[in-house]
Amino acid sequence: MRLTRLIYSLLFLTSLNVEGQNTDSLKRSDVSGQFRTFYMSTFNKDSLKDFHSLALGGYLKYTYKFSKSFEAGIAGYLSVNTNVQDLSKPDPTTGKLSRYELGLYDLNDPSDNFIPILGELFIRYSKSNHDVKLGRMKVKTPFLNGQDGRMIPTFIQGIWYKNKSFKKTLLEMGIINEISPRSTGGFYSIGESIGKYPTGRNEDGSKSGYKDNTDSDFLIILNIDHKLSEALKFEVWNYYTDNVFNAFYFKPTYQFKNSKTSLSFEWLNQVRVGEGGNSFDSLRYFTSSKSNIVGLQISHKIGKSKFMVAYDYIFPDGRFLFPREWGREFLFSFQKRERTEGFANNHAIVLTYQRKIISGQNVFNTTISAGRHIRPTVTDPELNKYAMPDYTHINLDVFYSNESLKGFKPELLLTWKPGSGNYPDNPNYIINKVDMFQVNVVFNYNF
Repeated sequence: MRLTRLIYSLLFLTSLNVEGQNTDSLKRSDVSGQFRTFYMSTFNKDSLKDFHSLALGGYLKYTYKFSKSFEAGIAGYLSVNTNVQDLSKPDPTTGKLSRYELGLYDLNDPSDNFIPILGELFIRYSKSNHDVKLGRMKVKTPFLNGQDGRMIPTFIQGIWYKNKSFKKTLLEMGIINEISPRSTGGFYSIGESIGKYPTGRNEDGSKSGYKDNTDSDFLIILNIDHKLSEALKFEVWNYYTDNVFNAFYFKPTYQFKNSKTSLSFEWLNQVRVGEGGNSFDSLRYFTSSKSNIVGLQISHKIGKSKFMVAYDYIFPDGRFLFPREWGREFLFSFQKRERTEGFANNHAIVLTYQRKIISGQNVFNTTISAGRHIRPTVTDPELNKYAMPDYTHINLDVFYSNESLKGFKPELLLTWKPGSGNYPDNPNYIINKVDMFQVNVVFNYNF
């Protein structure tokens, strides 16, 4: 049924495009898309099971301009499991399924090998310094975003408004009533979307029970980006999640005069709103009354290279809790293939080197990062929601492009996460978490 609706919608819009070619509507129409193949392998420690998968898919998008200011769009997304390995079979030692490879498909149904979704369906009005979008769409914010590290990104349903009327200032506001988390096959209410990913532990060590028990009807997002001077700018984001929490994020950046060095600071403050999702402690999502994160980042450019040093600290007075289903958390210490959410009293320091390498028409955008993430002990659920040990995190991420191969943009991501510190000799604390190596090979063709 999902696939039938998707096909009929796309066929209908394609027919509109053909009709447009017989009139003067060709300039009004646009068809774009992406074909993607995604190979992922996770190699776990010793006899723990290794996981492998190859996904095929992409998206097809159609937009039509009714006038210079008014347009509509629709996009269908698809992920197909080629069954390189049966991901519904768990590791025999721990009983755990794949953590990463299943994210290429539907985490809630490991047996589903064909995932279509009508991810975008919107109307848009844009005139002068105002832009309004209504319907299903993708957005990019520090904590709610498409998180494009899988086959199908995260989508929202609601209204999104941008205002550029003020000099050196961007204002944004979004009111959202449904979210389609990455690695799922549908749209859900705000409360239902929280808990589609693994839920971890309550502060007392019991299994979290907020999945399908979180009461929240809407999410309101506000953003202000302002340039105070040539040297100083800041961005402010506020996420008000009905009956769950409010998160306030502040990030100023200072560019040193006559220098290629910049200094950034970040502060995230969260407070519980209403019942935190549920009146019962065992079913509540936002269990802490508050949470705070501070961070510092220094970056410096030398020619085609860029160096960055970043540090983040989560205070011990409450776990940082932001639904993993809604996107990556773009904190300074973020590294692909791991998250910061779920911890308190947590330190992280990350060194990053970026370099653009050009050889003829071949361009390699390379990022190497090395991080040390000092987690609270796995035996303290109040500070460590997902029982994640200390670890070192090393990534090599390379994107390739070539002028003669327009639209072709492959990526290679290698991740190594050796465990650090002391933790119980229990495979449940190791598999898919630490002492693992992962290979990601992605071929993207955009048209």
